[in-house]
Amino acid sequence: MKLVTQEFLLGGNPKEWPEPIGKAFAQISQAIKAVVWPVDSNRFRINPTFMGNGVKPIKDGFVSHLGTKGWELEVRASITAESSPGKIDAIKRLADGSIIAVEWETGNISSSHRAMNKMVVGMLNKRVAAGFLILPERTLYKYLTDRIGNVQELRPYFQMWKCMPIEGVLCVLGVEHDSTSEKVPCIPKGFDGLSIGGRQRNVR
Repeated sequence: MKLVTQEFLLGGNPKEWPEPIGKAFAQISQAIKAVVWPVDSNRFRINPTFMGNGVKPIKDGFVSHLGTKGWELEVRASITAESSPGKIDAIKRLADGSIIAVEWETGNISSSHRAMNKMVVGMLNKRVAAGFLILPERTLYKYLTDRIGNVQELRPYFQMWKCMPIEGVLCVLGVEHDSTSEKVPCIPKGFDGLSIGGRQRNVR
């Protein structure tokens, strides 16, 4: 899979980030590139059927790779003193007790806004040092489950997050397929998923 968009909304560019966040970003980038389809392939090819492919199996391949690098997966981390609103797909804990959070969008554009706001609130409360949201580009979006959140729909709101007077790193990353092929199977919706290294597993 290809990482084609890097929108650095808060925190400047990677050269300005603290070393642990820069290292985490490198692992995120590697995990994106490691997502493949079909299983046992060395790249990500998608069947170009309009709205014909599932989403969650793609995310599971990504987070599985992060898991091999020491990230904690599906964690209900506290982002305020009062609550921990929903699980975060993957986190890395830092020495000061804060976390780096990564969310891979599997819902609609409303879900994308919730994910962004969750990470921003965590930054306001000094519990999230960096937040990354991964979304499909429109080139990929049209082949996935209907109405999945995507970079283009979220882009009009980037200016708002850029104006937030808070410390930390906030990024939106856009991904797309390496190529299309009618010869590969559609990615299943909600059951058989893919994982890194050509192993297949069941997901819910």
